[in-house]
Amino acid sequence: MGLRLPHISWNSIRFKLVAGLLFVTVPLITLLIYTNFYSIHVVHNQVASSIKNLISLYEGQIDTQLQDADRNLLSLVTSDYDFRSMNTPNSEDEYQLAKHSVSDKLSNDIVLYKSIDAFYVYSQSRQDLLDIFKASVTFQERDQVEQYLHRLLSERPNLAEIRNSWFVQKIGQDYYMLRVIQSGDLYVGAWVNAKTLLIPLNLINLGSEGSALFVTNQGELMVSTNPLADENIDFSKSFQHFYISGSKNNLLIVGEPSQKGDFNLVAVMPDKQILQNLPNLTRIIEVISFASIVLIPISLFFLRHILLVPLKRMIAVMRRINNGNVNVRIESYPASDEFLLVNQTFNRMMSQIEELKINVYEEQLSKHKAELQHLQLQINPHFFMNSLNILFNLAQVKNYELIQEMTLCLVQYFRFMFRSNLTFVTLREELQHVRNYIRIQELRFPNSLTCTIDSPDFLENIPIPPLVIQTFLENSIKHSVTLEEPVHISVAIDLLETGLEPYIEIIIRDTGKGFLEDVLAEIRYGNRVVDEQGEHIGIWNVRKRLLLLYGERATLSCYNGFPSGAVIEIKLPYQSER
Repeated sequence: MGLRLPHISWNSIRFKLVAGLLFVTVPLITLLIYTNFYSIHVVHNQVASSIKNLISLYEGQIDTQLQDADRNLLSLVTSDYDFRSMNTPNSEDEYQLAKHSVSDKLSNDIVLYKSIDAFYVYSQSRQDLLDIFKASVTFQERDQVEQYLHRLLSERPNLAEIRNSWFVQKIGQDYYMLRVIQSGDLYVGAWVNAKTLLIPLNLINLGSEGSALFVTNQGELMVSTNPLADENIDFSKSFQHFYISGSKNNLLIVGEPSQKGDFNLVAVMPDKQILQNLPNLTRIIEVISFASIVLIPISLFFLRHILLVPLKRMIAVMRRINNGNVNVRIESYPASDEFLLVNQTFNRMMSQIEELKINVYEEQLSKHKAELQHLQLQINPHFFMNSLNILFNLAQVKNYELIQEMTLCLVQYFRFMFRSNLTFVTLREELQHVRNYIRIQELRFPNSLTCTIDSPDFLENIPIPPLVIQTFLENSIKHSVTLEEPVHISVAIDLLETGLEPYIEIIIRDTGKGFLEDVLAEIRYGNRVVDEQGEHIGIWNVRKRLLLLYGERATLSCYNGFPSGAVIEIKLPYQSER
């Protein structure tokens, strides 16, 4: 069995109050959260823009120094006599003299380039490497770089692969930016340790936890001013705009690509350092947002306890009253003064309504009883006139025995009629009265009328309205019995249990001509039947009595049988013996 969801009425006070509370608090919380994120975004933009400008400035200076070193090397290649002599010497002595001159020139030049650690010239044919170092370069570093250059240049490298710019290479534990220019048999170039280029970046104030660093174009970390606490930083994205990275997405990444080499200058700053002027505001917004979220269920709880629960009790009582239970009252519960007043007033009003309803109900019962008695007594004058007519006819023929029998039948008949102001009689009494009535009519129409009654014995004590069956027998005799052709009337009574509740079925048939179509139409519409013989109130009378006694639970149907004759079908709700 599935879970039944509670019904929600969009027009209820409960829904409107809850919706109103959420309508106020949810936008407020949303606004606070949006303001918090917007402030963070603005600060990120401003800080990122400032750092971007600073990084771009430093990267521009580095590119300028590398470009100046490029120009010096190109000048050496294109216009220096000693370099040309070294490239195409006539003798070994000339090569050595030219090499010495070039060495002196590069030794003088390297002092001018603070961003360059060394210049070098390599002769491919002689496998001879000339390199000029700064004093800061250690012997171990010099040896590692020389070995790498020997391996690289001895194999006649494809300079297209190295690119016509500075390229990055990891040698030992350090990263280096190298430049290679080929001229005939000679390779001339320069190199610099990434740590050397990073020295000026220590002047950038990125905070105690911030860091400036170099990364390759593939996102590989080369060197940084401060150790990075987070190893899950993605440096492979484009540095056109700033972005957030790190395992907790709490690091601001700003970078600037080099125009002279395949490396990038990057700045990393943690959020808590960037937002150092916003923590208090952020905490206040977070506290307010959290408090608002917590207050929503608390507010709903108090709203439910103070307003919704009393309303629910009132609605529950009103629904029971709407179902007809006017004796229910709102129980006394602790509530606000306004609800206490409403509850007391409501209970007092319901008591008055209940008392008034009882009085009205008693008046209606008296009225219905008087109306039933009136309807039942409407039959008596009609039958009384017919009975006098029968006695008159018997007196004319001087049939004293029949007059005596007729008189006895009339006495019994009118004795029953005088007590028929009762609402119900037993079926046995009603059928005895019917048999008495039929006998009177048989005396009136000898050899022209027969009647059979079929009723089970176990129903003889069932209560039914009086004169219901006799009314239709009288109607059949009045409209069907003639002296030319005998008429048979049958009464069949049975208990049926085919529906939701058992009922008594009474079927009255005759062999007469049956109902006229216009008469049937009037009966179906519940109207009184009026024809050239006057007003016929019998069927209307019975229908009215059944409606007063049973409401819609009793039915009365009239139709013509086959091949002829009238059929009346009455269905009464089964009532236990009483």
